[in-house]
Amino acid sequence: MAAFLLLSMPTTAQEVTVLALGDSLTQGYGLPEAQGFVPQLRAWLAAQGQDVAVINGGVSGDTTAGGAARADWSLTPEVDAMILTLGGNDLLRGIAPEVARANLAKILDVAQAREVEVLLVGLQAPANYGPEYKQAFDRIYPALAEQYGTLHFESFFNGLGVIDPGQARPFFQPDGIHPNAEGVVRIVEGIGPAVIDLIEAAK
Repeated sequence: MAAFLLLSMPTTAQEVTVLALGDSLTQGYGLPEAQGFVPQLRAWLAAQGQDVAVINGGVSGDTTAGGAARADWSLTPEVDAMILTLGGNDLLRGIAPEVARANLAKILDVAQAREVEVLLVGLQAPANYGPEYKQAFDRIYPALAEQYGTLHFESFFNGLGVIDPGQARPFFQPDGIHPNAEGVVRIVEGIGPAVIDLIEAAK
């Protein structure tokens, strides 16, 4: 009888643990902790009824090389899925696209070996490095997503809409690089559905 009751009891869904591996955009640079990307994403997911833990793996100033160096110990056994957002500091330093791609591939290799689902979040290079650099860099993310079979989100800043830089200024801090709290709200609303897809894939 006891065994029958245990079998008939409804099972509760297991919480999914997501690592947000990134740089200052993930870390929440220049903002009070509660207004950063990861805390706002946690709150948004909770409002959607998602039982999920999101770990802030953002390190300000980190490049793809830095992410590759810490991927092994960052992807601990409890991590089910990863939001990978790196490349912005590579752009600021003019690092060769093939180097950035190789570093991201190293991270994806670790995730694949540990059966961790990945949402690869892209960035677009500015035009000032020239059309060849921009084309090569922009191609990194969709190409890797196809190669590794990961989910892909075109740009971290998609939630801000298709607007020119002048229109985007109200959503950025004075440095023009890092979003302010309102910018993060829009970014989270933009990427949120893709994160839900990631969570579902990890279940």
